[in-house]
This record gives sequence, structure tokens and C-alpha cells, in this order.
Amino acid sequence: MSSINYSEKIPNNVNLVNDRTLQRALEHWQPHFLQWWQHLGPRDFQSADVYLRTAISVDAQGWAHYGTVKMPDYRWGIFLADPVAERKIGFGDQMGQPAWQQVPGEYRSTLRRLIVTQGDTEPASVEQQRLLGHTCPSLYDLRNLFQVNVEEGRHLWAMVYLLHAYFGRDGREEAEELLARHSGDADKPRILSTFNEPVSDWLSFYCFTYFTDRDGKYQLKSLAESAFDPLSRTCRFMLTEEAHHMFVGETGLARVVKRTLEVMKEIGAEDPARVRAAGAVDLPTLQKYINFWCSSSLDLFGSEISSNSAANFANGLKGRPDETQYQDHVLRESSFSLETPEGPQTVPMLNALNEVMRESYLKDCEIGLKRWNRQIERAGFAFRLTLPSTRFRRTIGAWAGLPVDPKGNLVSKELYEKNLPGWIPSESDRAFVHSLMKKVVEPGKMAAWIAPPDRGINNLPVEYEYVKLH
Repeated sequence: MSSINYSEKIPNNVNLVNDRTLQRALEHWQPHFLQWWQHLGPRDFQSADVYLRTAISVDAQGWAHYGTVKMPDYRWGIFLADPVAERKIGFGDQMGQPAWQQVPGEYRSTLRRLIVTQGDTEPASVEQQRLLGHTCPSLYDLRNLFQVNVEEGRHLWAMVYLLHAYFGRDGREEAEELLARHSGDADKPRILSTFNEPVSDWLSFYCFTYFTDRDGKYQLKSLAESAFDPLSRTCRFMLTEEAHHMFVGETGLARVVKRTLEVMKEIGAEDPARVRAAGAVDLPTLQKYINFWCSSSLDLFGSEISSNSAANFANGLKGRPDETQYQDHVLRESSFSLETPEGPQTVPMLNALNEVMRESYLKDCEIGLKRWNRQIERAGFAFRLTLPSTRFRRTIGAWAGLPVDPKGNLVSKELYEKNLPGWIPSESDRAFVHSLMKKVVEPGKMAAWIAPPDRGINNLPVEYEYVKLH
């Protein structure tokens, strides 16, 4: 069991104290990180006392230690899962060989790019969400937002450690760049387009944590299989924290559905205009938000046919999530059938791994929709929420830029442009959702558009003062 030393300037379980050069480099980066947090972290809440979870060790007992802390005083640090003795590479052409403890020279630039791309998403989401505290539906939700934010900050630390420890000057420069790019910045945007989308209301936040953080789960799972053992161990621990982010999304959307159904019963109608007039999110608008955020997240997996994914797998850099569930771990003889605009196409399985991961992701996304649809069915209403087709609103891959409706049908460009405001949130939809976003900070009280959670945090009541505002 690796405990974490909180008496050190940078809490860690990687024995930083015995690597003075690395320690000095990270201590030089730390004030830049804190400056970034103060300027681009949660706006106007830096002095609030927040009931947060912190890891004190990386085993099941120690990773969730609760206490009240001001966010700038949160002890961000470097935590790797315990090593697996004599770990072997689990896939690709070098399967069965010892996992790497250092970066092989021939894979240096590719591994660095993978780590930088993952690292860039972490501060990006904090920047996207920095103003949400001003419209929080409850103190419970405000605390959950801040828990997500500080953990994204720690995930940035995890990637920065790898860059500093294993990539020399190049790594140090990349770590500086992670703080120089900003979400939505016209000159220096974040690397992936989804992380430049504004998250300006709580319905978007719940969709982001449900769909986009779920993509994060799949990326971390695939990197956790990596032959580069420090990356694998880093991502294995990050996954324990990522689960909470998806919980926030799934339960948040379930509470939106629950409240909407209550309103529909109260007014005896499911007409969207009447539901809106009663102060709830109508189900067709929720469907539009699902279409937007799910399709936006689907692009994060990359093109359906990818030489990069083939090389990363063959070289042992990035596996499939839960690689052990598959029988063939080399894939030199396997093929995959893809639907393309030109018709079915059979491609080598190695080149279709992005699509394999995208399919697994969508099956995972379906779980929440089934639960919400059961709520709607039990309430006696016919409406059903659905996921959009993987072809809808794509900006990369075989279907990029093509006029495809949410069911996956190719339509005329004119029809697509005419109907798009009915498929994803229009300006008026966003304006309506923004009109619901009224800040509620009385302990135990909820905004009128969302139901209370079933239970509080860490066995505390929902009425607990999770954030003490000053």
C-alpha cells in the first residue's frame, strides 16, 4: 500500500524527496499552476470552505478522505497506483515482454503526444466550468462541481509529473504549454474541440460529466493498459476519481428527468411549452442536449479508420479498455466491418480500434438512458430519450461534414440545415435553459427545475452545508 506524505510541499507516493532535480522542477511549476487556478479556476469561490474528498493513500481504504478545505489549499499531488510485480505487456507485437519503466527512444514523441493530449483535457474542463458556481441549483451540486474541478486539477498534476519525470526539457516545455492554452481561446485553444465548447449552464454540465467524462474513462482505461508502466499506474489511480465525475452526470440528469415528470403530472400535460412555463426542462429539450454532447464526445475517439490507433496498439502504447476481456491481443489476422458513406467496408481490426472503443462507449452510455426511460415509462408518458447515431454531426472520420440526421440517415444539405435547430439546442433553447439557472445556496434547498438527490455525501444529510460561503 502506497501512503501519501502530506507534510511535503507536493504530496506524492513516488518518493519525490529522493529525486532533488525532479522535485525542484515540479516546485518551479507549482506556483504557475496555483496562479492558473486563481485566474481560471472556479470564479469568486476561492475563499469558500468546501467539503472535499482527498486521497491519503491509493488503496481502497485511503483514496477518499473527507474534510473541509478552501480550494486553493487543496493538496494536489502525484499519486500512482501500486505497481504490479513483474508486470508484462498485455497486447501488441511485444506482448509478454516486461513492461517498460522508462520511455523507449523510438516511442518518445508518440507517448509524449498521448500524455499531452490527455493532460490538456484536465485544465480545459475546469476552465469550461469556471462560472457555473454562480448559478448552482444547490449547495450539494456546488460541492460536486468543486470536487470535479479539484480532481481535474490533480489529473493535470498526474500528467505533468510524467512529462517532467520522463521527457526532459521537451516534457518541461509541454507542461508549461498546458497552462498557456485556454478553453475557447481564439489564439491558443485547447487541443480537442469538445474542450473549447462553453459549459455555461448546469444541464450542459450534467451532459458533459455524463458523456465527455465517460470518454475520459475510456481513454484512461486504454492508457492504463500501456506497456509504459508509469503511465499505466497513473491512469489506474485516475480512474477511481473519474467514476465520481460520471456519477455527478448520471444522477444530475436523472434528477432533471424526475423533476420534469413531477411537473408534467402536476399540470396534467406533456406539452413542452406548458412544461417550460411551469419552470422545468421539457424532455424534447433534454433530448437536444443529449444529441449535442454525445455527438460532440464521439469525435474524441478519432477516425473510424486510423493508422495511429493501429501503430499505438501494435507498439504497446495504448490498448483497448479492459484488454483482458478479449481473446486476441495481437490482432494481426483480425478484420472489422465498417459502415461508410460508400457502403460496407472491411478493414484490418488494428485500423478500426477507435471504432471498437466508440461502440463500447455507446453501450456504456445506453445504461443511463435505459434508467431515465424507465422513469418516464413508470410515470405513464410515451416519450423516450435516445442516443444519436455515430454518424450525426461528425467533424472527423468517414462521416465528417456530411448531412446526417440523428437516426443516421443521409439527408439533403438543405433539410439538414433546416432541421438542425430541432436536433441540437437552438439559441432560444439555450436562452430558456439559462433563464432557469437561478442560484440556490440555502442548505437543503433545490432549484425548481431539478429534484433533490436520493442521499447526501459520505453519509451526511442532503441538508448539510457542503459549501460555506463567505
